[in-house]
Amino acid sequence: MSRSPLDERDPAYIAKALPFLRLAMKGYFRSEVRDIERVPTDGALMVGNHSGGIMAMDVPIIAVAYAEAFGPETPLYCLAHDMLFTGAAGPVMRKFGFVPADRASAEEVLASGAVTIVFPGGDYDTFRPTLKANVIDFAGRKGYVRTALKVGVPIVPVVSIGGQESQFHLTRGEWLGRMSPLRKVMRTDLLPLTIGFPFGLVPAGVGNIPLPTKIVTQVLDPIDPREIAAEFGADTDAAVAEIDEVVRGRMQAALDELARERRFPVLG
Repeated sequence: MSRSPLDERDPAYIAKALPFLRLAMKGYFRSEVRDIERVPTDGALMVGNHSGGIMAMDVPIIAVAYAEAFGPETPLYCLAHDMLFTGAAGPVMRKFGFVPADRASAEEVLASGAVTIVFPGGDYDTFRPTLKANVIDFAGRKGYVRTALKVGVPIVPVVSIGGQESQFHLTRGEWLGRMSPLRKVMRTDLLPLTIGFPFGLVPAGVGNIPLPTKIVTQVLDPIDPREIAAEFGADTDAAVAEIDEVVRGRMQAALDELARERRFPVLG
């Protein structure tokens, strides 16, 4: 019998790494997570915007806040790209609770009564141009809604601001990505162009050091997708579209509020 990916999460390993993660997230990025206690720990799908390009800090920031609030023994999983499981990084990522970003893994986590976090916009979202840094854009992806409906768990929207200021993102580079020989290997049609320190303009910002931008994360009230779906007749396309619109609408309103609070780029 094959071992479940859920069994590979190691609370003791996470507890040992927590002080170092806390130092990096709260020291360097001055991270602030608001209302983490809103997350139901008996099963929920956290849905967030993804920021920071190749060095996105959303997951470690939320993981630190979650572990501080509920303890490292309370399981939190993250749906992640296959590239994170290659080579020596694979076992480490699994110990931290990363699982493959597919519907089967998400359903297994949620059916177990645990919490998982997903970023529906993926690479399309995290490489959005800096001029659109405060726009919620999932590229039309709604699979997260169907997963929440099928398992019967609440959706907890989470928004963050500041991560997209760690480098200056010029373009997602869709046209470059379609011509890239690495397209199939990287499983993306994007080849972003980013300006950062110390190498300036490089594809995807590879090699650049993220600026110490202040990152603020806001957890919103849970949404019961079944209540909304009931108006449309269970898991129909219309119900999924309406739930997605509600989730993104609340996230955009919260992100707009965070943007109004922010006085300066990077400094916060």
